[in-house]
Amino acid sequence: MTNSSGENSTCSLSQLAPVEAVLFDVDGTLCDSDPLHHYAFREMLQEIGFNGGVPIDEEFFIKNIAGRHNEDIASILFPDDHERGIKFCDDKEAVFRRLAKEQLKPVNGLYKLTKWIEDRGLKRAAVTNAPKPNAELMISTLGLSDFFHTVVVGDECEHAKPFPDPYLKALEILKVSKDHTFVFEDSVSGIKAGVAAGMPVVGLTTGNPAALLMEAKPAFLIKDYEDPKLWAALEELDRIGGVTKGAA
Repeated sequence: MTNSSGENSTCSLSQLAPVEAVLFDVDGTLCDSDPLHHYAFREMLQEIGFNGGVPIDEEFFIKNIAGRHNEDIASILFPDDHERGIKFCDDKEAVFRRLAKEQLKPVNGLYKLTKWIEDRGLKRAAVTNAPKPNAELMISTLGLSDFFHTVVVGDECEHAKPFPDPYLKALEILKVSKDHTFVFEDSVSGIKAGVAAGMPVVGLTTGNPAALLMEAKPAFLIKDYEDPKLWAALEELDRIGGVTKGAA
């Protein structure tokens, strides 16, 4: 059953029963990092006179940068000089890490959700297109280094998101089935990857417009981890015996 936006109106995850694992993207999903990425790109691109010196706006950032792998971003920003694009992106990541150490904040309700997952002994992985140093810094800054059983980065797979490879690799490492696993994502690229890997994806509207995310076919969208829609779905899983407490 879907509503007018195409979203699953019951927000059900019950077909996954019993749930074995939960997979998370990192940027924009665990933490509200997109504003820091946007700031770093905007300032650095303006410094080199990109777009005639006019700062990139949020629309440009969402369309061309958010959720993408740096290889793709380099090709978009520097189509005639990929090597320069990669160097630029590497330099930008160093700026981002400095900002993140000081300013990174968890998405609202994150620790309530991680406690729910831990209490039920579910397996969990972080699956990201971010460079490994970024992913490790963000996860550590959020105090989640011990929470995740593994971290999969796009660079370590044959194809990064929007291809399903990173999510398929996470399933393989955790030794769980796609039929008993769901995903949290905040970008079109990420949602497409999770869906292509055969899993329902809960989309977060932390940085991208709902209408844009719906095009990637998430199971449903939430504002953050306090969203009643999410907790209704999780309570339904508990009610039907869809999770086994203390399984791990």
